[in-house]
Amino acid sequence: MGLFGGTFDPVHQGHLTAAEKVKKAFAMKAVVFIPSAVPPHKEGDRVTRAADRLAMLQLAVTGTAGFSISDCEIHRPGPSYTIDTIRFFKENTPGDTRLYWIMGHDAFLEMLTWKAYREILAQIPLIVMHRSGIEPPSTPAAGGGRVEMFIVQELSSEYRLLEDDSSYVHPSLHPIHLFRDPLPEISATRIRKKVKTGKSIRNMVPGAVEAYILEKGLYR
Repeated sequence: MGLFGGTFDPVHQGHLTAAEKVKKAFAMKAVVFIPSAVPPHKEGDRVTRAADRLAMLQLAVTGTAGFSISDCEIHRPGPSYTIDTIRFFKENTPGDTRLYWIMGHDAFLEMLTWKAYREILAQIPLIVMHRSGIEPPSTPAAGGGRVEMFIVQELSSEYRLLEDDSSYVHPSLHPIHLFRDPLPEISATRIRKKVKTGKSIRNMVPGAVEAYILEKGLYR
């Protein structure tokens, strides 16, 4: 099972494509979208109310096999810390279920600022996705790069890249899987700017989500 956390402000086709590709690549039965209530890295920034972000997610995943939503962070008081969500799922998921935390490449490079990031690595394997417009995960043949340096210099020098370049493994921590399939170059920030300036967001979000945004007057 893949746990896909984020602000989802709004959820867009990039999120959905990423989830579907990762689900297939890792033979997952399900991907759970987990909208945050108060993202710690966005405190002070304006974030659309949780009820609207949750409603848009529900519209986006309806009818898609293997996609579901958890509102555990929305109902938890205070900032939405990833480690608390991981603990919640490990406590409330059957023990034989393999869990993964799905995250973007750009968010991964900020992991040192996360609460209890070392415990996250000890609790669950990560899947780090490459998004178009962001430096892709490096390979030895490419002479290294930000991801490789971040893993071995900042997270732990004991991480080693497997021969097939698919994952970094560690003697005591969970692996970090590098999902190298480029994803659509769509961002929530770009969508919000387009809506604010009256431009079309068709094909960037599901039709039902676009209708909801226009009906509720979001991002104006």
